[in-house]
Amino acid sequence: MCVSCQHTIHRASHHSGWSRDFAPALRAEPGSTIHFECLDASGGQLGPGATAADLAGLDFGRINPVSGPVFVEGAEPGDALKVSFRRFVPSGTGWTANIPGFGLLTDQFPEPALHNWTYDPATMAPALYGPKARVPLKPFAGTVGVAPAEAGHHSVVPPRRVGGNLDIRDLAAGTVLYLPVEVAGALFSIGDTHAAQGDGEVCGTAIESRMDVELTLDLVKGANLKSPRFTTDGPVTRHLDGAGYEATTGIGPDLMTAARESVSRMIDLLAAEHGMAPVDAYMLCSVCGDLRISEIVDQPNWVVSFMFPRIVLS
Repeated sequence: MCVSCQHTIHRASHHSGWSRDFAPALRAEPGSTIHFECLDASGGQLGPGATAADLAGLDFGRINPVSGPVFVEGAEPGDALKVSFRRFVPSGTGWTANIPGFGLLTDQFPEPALHNWTYDPATMAPALYGPKARVPLKPFAGTVGVAPAEAGHHSVVPPRRVGGNLDIRDLAAGTVLYLPVEVAGALFSIGDTHAAQGDGEVCGTAIESRMDVELTLDLVKGANLKSPRFTTDGPVTRHLDGAGYEATTGIGPDLMTAARESVSRMIDLLAAEHGMAPVDAYMLCSVCGDLRISEIVDQPNWVVSFMFPRIVLS
């Protein structure tokens, strides 16, 4: 229970996509602390008993629902909405999927695959993945944003200059996010909560897990942000750093090709050294491995590294 929250947005108050015309679920004063009940990225379509066969029947119109929107009194175009993440309340279950046609390596993994997760929502101890892997958890919201100025209904899938499906794993408790306001009241919404994710979310899904989120909304008048920015309250990777990393690289003149090659080589490494099925390695990389641009100045070739935390398999 949130004793400091002035308002609650219940799960029934959700929407898919973004629009300046959505009716507010709540009007709140700047400085309000709000408890959001969020759905998982499937909108409840994939429960603990789901199988890979269920992926074929997904209604993509219900994907990535966000709870809200909240009309923040006094918010005007040119302001920034200050979002202070206070607490995440996890459910203890989740899923990771390889969805055909979605992800970095769609051509290499055309068949559906699904892994169901359970974890302790009280201790947030590392979650088991098969007989060998234990993934450290870090709850955050993958989709968080405000309404764009353009008229019409806009897809929730791509990230935007006003936020949306950012999938930044460091938007966790203690982080402060600033979003450019483009419409009166901002119309803030949040969802797509994750128990863990690697930077890049390479297979297209993380540990997708229903959660509640507690946060405070405030305004910075006249900030004139061009895109979101955020401030963390400490190190961002320490939960994975304990035993070091294995790293593979992709090198060449195209960053996307280099990213694909670095991930493919890590999948090959995990399969060879740990006996993992390639698709299982792919999904594991998505929830705990990090894509990094290591070099982007020594033309004509750039270096992308994929960092896999050894603590997961130690």
